[in-house]
Amino acid sequence: MSRLHTFLDRRFALRARETTISREMVAGLTSFLAAAYLIVVIPSLLSTGGMDRGGATTAAILVMALGSLLMGFYANLPFIVGPGIGGSVILGVTLAHTEHVPFATGLAIAMTSGLLFMVLTLTGARELVVKMIPPQIKLGLGASIGLFIAMLGCRDAGMVAVNAKTMALKLGDFSQPGPVVALIGLAVALALQARKVPGAVLAGIAAAAVAGIPLGLTKLPPSLLSLPHGLGPVALQVDFAGAFSLAALPYVFAFFAGEFFSTLGTTLAIGAKAGLTDAEGNLPGIERPFLVDSFAAAVGPLIGIPAGTALVESAAGVEAGGRTGLTPVTAAVLFLGALCLLPLAMAIPKQATAPALILIGVSMLGTIRHLRSEDVTDLFPAMAMVLLTLISNSFGTGIAGGLLVHVIVQVLAGKAREIPIGLFILAIPLGYYFYTAATH
Repeated sequence: MSRLHTFLDRRFALRARETTISREMVAGLTSFLAAAYLIVVIPSLLSTGGMDRGGATTAAILVMALGSLLMGFYANLPFIVGPGIGGSVILGVTLAHTEHVPFATGLAIAMTSGLLFMVLTLTGARELVVKMIPPQIKLGLGASIGLFIAMLGCRDAGMVAVNAKTMALKLGDFSQPGPVVALIGLAVALALQARKVPGAVLAGIAAAAVAGIPLGLTKLPPSLLSLPHGLGPVALQVDFAGAFSLAALPYVFAFFAGEFFSTLGTTLAIGAKAGLTDAEGNLPGIERPFLVDSFAAAVGPLIGIPAGTALVESAAGVEAGGRTGLTPVTAAVLFLGALCLLPLAMAIPKQATAPALILIGVSMLGTIRHLRSEDVTDLFPAMAMVLLTLISNSFGTGIAGGLLVHVIVQVLAGKAREIPIGLFILAIPLGYYFYTAATH
């Protein structure tokens, strides 16, 4: 056994988690490919509000690389870290573009939320919330996030669209290249996974990317290399003057609630899929990933990126066999490489990574079968959480709603004494969150 192999085995506990270096590296590559679209999407959303797109691209890649390195080495968990779409929509579209709030003020609001996040993590309050969450909500988490991931993949593939008259979802146009490419990738991944071939998800992405060349979706770049854009226009552009006001309070809470419940759901649901949770659905040592994502949320705005969090696309790496921190470390190296290989990374269309998201999302729906269907007080909050995730297009909102509905249902059922006092207290800001979401 080489020194490097021995070091990696000890550092990441590979044998203890029954994995190998090659499997973790394939998982890291899969996670990178599944999340690579964010390198384009996040700067695009932020530039809507006036932020420099080139600088935001470099900043997004740095947050993904540094956050994933921290998650790998400090927490030793297979979660990649990066900017969430929800936080970028709040900053770029809602605050800067619609409300005309300067993006520097928006970054200060996001940083305030991240610092609050860090304080709650260091004081152990977040871990306390995790322990208060009832088992039926934890069982529903996997289905809720699975539905979110699968829908994200279907939208990326163009398999679903919105009916302009009824505003309901409808099937996309399957004669278009997007759904065709995604179906090819999905077929390859399913066929290989059914035969238990390692790297099935990655092979599906590769097959879809190749199929996209003659269909015009995969555009081979004229050059593989490019210099990264400077951070000057976006770094250290944080203005707290307008962040500490009553008008900013709903947005601070919007960032906070989204990050809190998104990270909570990702760590518990994907941790469970990786077989890292205990019998009660808790993730041992959960304070470490919480500290990493709160650090990303607090420091990210300093280089121009809001709402750093554990990414739901980590599920792709877990599906490929990732069980340790070597998975995000591998992804982090690839993210850093993307700084100079951006044309190559961007050549893979989102329709090629969509099959991975669909496959993973569907596989996570099965967790809901453990709910006691004969007890409405168990079933209703969990199903409401799944429904809210679908309606709001945010599993953070879905989880928050599931917890609030659980408290209400238990009170209505005459079981108020069975609810921890902490959940009653948590229900107050959750009610405020939904009130502000409904009135803004």
